[in-house]
Amino acid sequence: MALTKKILAFLLMATLVGVSLGAVHKVGDSAGWTTLGNIDYNQWASSKNFHVGDTIVFEYNNQFHNVKQVTFQDFQSCNGASPIAIFTSGSDSITLKRPGHYYFLCGVPGHCEAGQTLDIMVTPACLRPSASPLSAPNYSSSSSSSGSASSSATLPNPYQSNAFSLQAISIWPALISLGLFVIGFAF
Repeated sequence: MALTKKILAFLLMATLVGVSLGAVHKVGDSAGWTTLGNIDYNQWASSKNFHVGDTIVFEYNNQFHNVKQVTFQDFQSCNGASPIAIFTSGSDSITLKRPGHYYFLCGVPGHCEAGQTLDIMVTPACLRPSASPLSAPNYSSSSSSSGSASSSATLPNPYQSNAFSLQAISIWPALISLGLFVIGFAF
């Protein structure tokens, strides 16, 4: 019986600790993914910090647009013929699973050339935000999934984000306290 309580307590703690820390970013904010309004998606992305575990959401009219994840070379040439992935629902959620660059474009003819492209840099997830930007790691270069290097750029502090996440409300101490409280009653 005591072993059962220990197992249940362990599973509860594992569940609490496994809560996703990922932020959700709507591409283009209220405008969404479109060619209307001269939206600069790379400027939008430069104002955000993307981490492994975050989700980006593309919202668009799927009669006129789509989303294609492409290689760096295809991104540079607006070539959507051989995408890594294609999204066509009009409300596509993509979880960022690895650090590095992700490249997206609209595959409708002329849309990429009109600026409907997105290049985001994803940094590793971090459990503790840094108090000082000086201690932030420097992710100055990366390679695309095809292996070729992309251009170098200094990135903003990866520990600051304006998107909602469990990190932002410092929920970890509360979750750990709750887990310890439950474990205390289990024994």
